[in-house]
This record gives sequence, C-alpha cells and structure tokens, in this order.
Amino acid sequence: MFTKLLILLPLLGSLVVSQNTSFTYNGFTSANLSLDGLAMITSNGLLRLTNDTKQQQGHAFYTTPISFKNSLNDTAFSFSTTFVFAIASGYPTLRGHGIAFVISPTRGRPGALPSTYLGLFNETNNGNATNHVVAVELDTIQSPEFKDINDNHVGVDINGMVSENSSLAGYYADSGAFMNLTLISGNPMQVWVEYDGVKKQLNVTLAPIGVGKPKFPLLSLSRDLSPIINKTMYVGFSSATGSLLTSHYILGWSFKMNGKAQELALSQLPKLPRGAAYVIKRKRKFAELLEDWEVDYGPHRFKYKDLYIATKGFRDKELLGSGGFGRVYKGVLATSKIEIAVKKVTLSWSQRFQVIKGVASGLLYLHEGWDQVVIHRDVKASNVLLDGELNGRLGDFGLARLYDHGTDPQTTHVVGTLGYLAPEHTRSGKATTSTDVYAFGAFMLEVACGRRPIQANGPSEDSILVDWVFSHLSRGEIMEARDPNYGTNYVAEELELVLKLGLMCSHTEAAARPSMRQVVQYLEGDVPFPDLSSLGLGSTGLTFGHREGFDDFFMTYSSSMNKGFSHSSSVADSLLSGGR
Repeated sequence: MFTKLLILLPLLGSLVVSQNTSFTYNGFTSANLSLDGLAMITSNGLLRLTNDTKQQQGHAFYTTPISFKNSLNDTAFSFSTTFVFAIASGYPTLRGHGIAFVISPTRGRPGALPSTYLGLFNETNNGNATNHVVAVELDTIQSPEFKDINDNHVGVDINGMVSENSSLAGYYADSGAFMNLTLISGNPMQVWVEYDGVKKQLNVTLAPIGVGKPKFPLLSLSRDLSPIINKTMYVGFSSATGSLLTSHYILGWSFKMNGKAQELALSQLPKLPRGAAYVIKRKRKFAELLEDWEVDYGPHRFKYKDLYIATKGFRDKELLGSGGFGRVYKGVLATSKIEIAVKKVTLSWSQRFQVIKGVASGLLYLHEGWDQVVIHRDVKASNVLLDGELNGRLGDFGLARLYDHGTDPQTTHVVGTLGYLAPEHTRSGKATTSTDVYAFGAFMLEVACGRRPIQANGPSEDSILVDWVFSHLSRGEIMEARDPNYGTNYVAEELELVLKLGLMCSHTEAAARPSMRQVVQYLEGDVPFPDLSSLGLGSTGLTFGHREGFDDFFMTYSSSMNKGFSHSSSVADSLLSGGR
C-alpha cells in the first residue's frame, strides 16, 4: 500500500499547478493550450478563436488546472493576466460577437451556445450560481435581453451574460480624459485583468497597442470571488460568431497567480494576416452571384456582363424595337456565338408598386390561405419573379418551412440574407410569419429607395437602409429617401405609404409589426394607414435598433452570405434601378 501511494502522489501532483503558476506566450507556436471548436493556432503563432464560419464558437484554455485557493472554502488568491487581441469584422460598422477571458471549472464550456452567449453559457444555465464562471467580455453586440449598454463594451460577467459591471470600450489618458476605442477596428489592443484577493477587487484595463497600461482601470468590480471560484480552475478564452465574417485573434497572453503577470514583448507578437479586417473591396461593375441551385445544376440565366458585351453595351445600333415594357436589343454571345435578343426592362413606379402588391398578396396566401402556414424565410428582391405582365411573384422556396395553423414553428437554425433578418430570428433561430414580414419591409424599402439593405461601401451612418430611411422620417422628410430615378413620375401618396409601411414592417419589436393581411389592406387602401407616432415610429418615438438585426447573425447556412451584397441582372436590378 505504501508503495502504491509513492507512485500515485506524483501523478496527483501533476494534475494541478502550484498556487504560483505563471506563463507567458508571445505568440502561441509552442503554447500549452487545449483548443476546441473553431480555435486554431496559425502557422505564424496567432491564436485564432473563430473564423468565417457562422454560428460557431472557439475555446482555448491553458491545459493544466490552476490552484486558485488552498481549499474549497478558503479565500481566493490574487491573480493577474494581460493579453493582446484583435477583432476583425467583415463589414464596416457591423460585427459579431466578441471575446471573453474566462475562469472556468471546466476546460472548455460544454453545452454553451455561440452568438450572444459568447460560447460561455446557454439558455438553461445562464445565470446559475452553479456555473462557477468569471469572465471579462469584449462584447461587440448589444443584446437587450442581457442588459448590454451598447454594441462596443467591456463587461465583467459572473455565472451569466448579464454583466456585474460594464463600460464603453476605451481607456483613460493620463489627463483623465476618456478615449474611445472600437473593438472591431481590427487593430490590436491590450487588456489587463487583475484581482486583489485582499481588497476583493477586480480591475479591467484596456488600451491600444503602443500606449502602455493606463494609470486608471476602465472598470472595477468590488466583489469577493471566493464563493464563485473553486479550488482549482481553468483559464482561457471563449469566442463566438453570429452570422458575419468575424475573426477573433489573441496575439499574446501572460498570466500569474499571486503576482503581476509578466509584460508581453509586443515587438515579438505574431502579425495579423494581411487583410484581416476583410475590408470589402469596391464591387466591380459586373459583379454577380449565382443562386445556390445554379451552383448545383449550372447557371440558367445570363450574367449582365455577358449580355452587356453581347449587345455591345446596349448601344442604339443594336436596338431591334421598343414597347411598353422595355427595349429589345440584338446580340451575339461571345462564347457560343449564338445570336440572341435581349429585352431590357425599365420599371416605373407604378410597375414597382404593382410588384410590391403582388408579392404581398402571395406572402399573405402563404401565411393564411393554405392548409398549413408556410414561412418563406428568404423574402428579398432577388427572389421575386415577374410574369409576362410584370406582376410580382415570390419564388425560391428552398428555405421555406411549414407548420399547422395555431401551432408554433419549430425552426431552430437561422437562415436568410443580410439585411432581411429580423432581430428575434437571429437571436432565437425561430422563424415566424413576423420574421417574413420584417424581410418584406426591407424589400419594400429596397424597391422604394433603389438601394440595397446594406451599402457595403457607403458612409457608416448610411450603410443600413432601414436606419437611413428612419433618419429621413425623424427629420420630417421621408420622401427624400425615394429613388431619385423616379424623377417626378410617381404617386406621392403611394410612395410615402410604402416607405412608412416598410418601416413599420421593419420594427425591431415583432409585436409592433403588422400581419401580411394588414399589409395588403394598407397597400390596397382598404384601411387607413395609422399614425406612425402612435406606434413609436414618429420623429420623437422609438429609435430603431436595426444594427442588432444585421450584426447579430446574418445567417446563411444554405444561402450564401454575400447575397445581401450581390449584384445580378435579375428582377432585383429592375426593381432597384429605373434605367437598367
């Protein structure tokens, strides 16, 4: 028996590091880390917690458990850590979701959810005292259900996603002035997290690289962590994606129990990959995206570029004739040399309004007119078809789901296209008739304004169409948001109705949106349109929070994420342009 103890004691001792554990990684090429999910070490030593995979998470923990106190009921030791991170978002002003430094009883976070939960908790255990988790979050999404202060903040979380204390991302200069920082800038920033076991105080400090550690912490929490922290714990990082191209990096990390963490050698840290911020390049004139079914079976349409070349730029010499629905040009396809005739449609406001009403009627039938409720889940301009008389028809039912009238839909995966996703859909994954209404609202604004729901290269304040239209409404000039191609050829009452109805359908609160039956009644003039101020949409009413809907998972498991920015020669272009 004595011999066996001699053998076992060294093994037991190797499972837990001493109370003076310390380590420093200026890059992670040879780091002692346990990775799961999307987390990986790049060839040059970057710890990449997430990549461009949507609705996923990544964890990286120091492999060996660390002793945080002498016994379960004892006082937690002091500790200090510092790390350099970078969050590179795929779209200007859009982001998702963030990074958290974590102290956890487990190596990794089994059962945790991505997106708003940051890979830390799930709907069942969020807020439970039995979690024994302390986290410092670098959060780039505002989640009202977690009482987030904004979409660019630092918070201290204990056992749940509602922060015990939080602050806008930034730092205090020596003068005491607060300097703002943008977490998704793609620029490396350094964080210091320090807990004083005697004072029972946790300090968090943030600064850009090159500034050094500020004298004053960004935020402090006076809280005894002893009841939260077990005798042995794991330390590491958790990160999660929603639906946007966002990569979360850790460049270097230093940790120490009962002392100050060693400073990182900033000059030795690995470099971020070139273009880590995924800067959206200016779209080329003829950029186009194939639908999913065309990728599988081959394209069944012609690219605008090919038609443009075939007709020699739609020049007048190639004109065969013109009629009420557009001009017809002769052309020769460059590859096959086949002669073709191309009709180039110019939709007027009256034609576009007719298309809107046609799609609305179709969506009403799907929601209420069939034996089961049909949720389309991908309402957008490029999924609208036109018949010979230019009546609008909703197509592409590849993502549609059915459920019985009077029951709840059981969808749990977020699918769709950036700019058309309702906020509650992106949070819960549940698609409803109301989420279809939200997408239809974005479609109406798209047609009325001649703009995509997201302007990839526009000024940040104008990048989201719904916010842009609402800003015009708040200034009392909503008609200024109309497509300038209309000139004076439009019915002001109809256009104003579509703009306001589009905003109502795009309300962030699902309960405030109309049903498709009400939408059709408004469009047909069967019932008067209500006063927007009574619905919280007036100039002094509710401020739209639509960035949440776009930030918080534009999900495209089966629908390519770039569809939201695609340019095609389909119906979408006819609806968005008065002349092409």
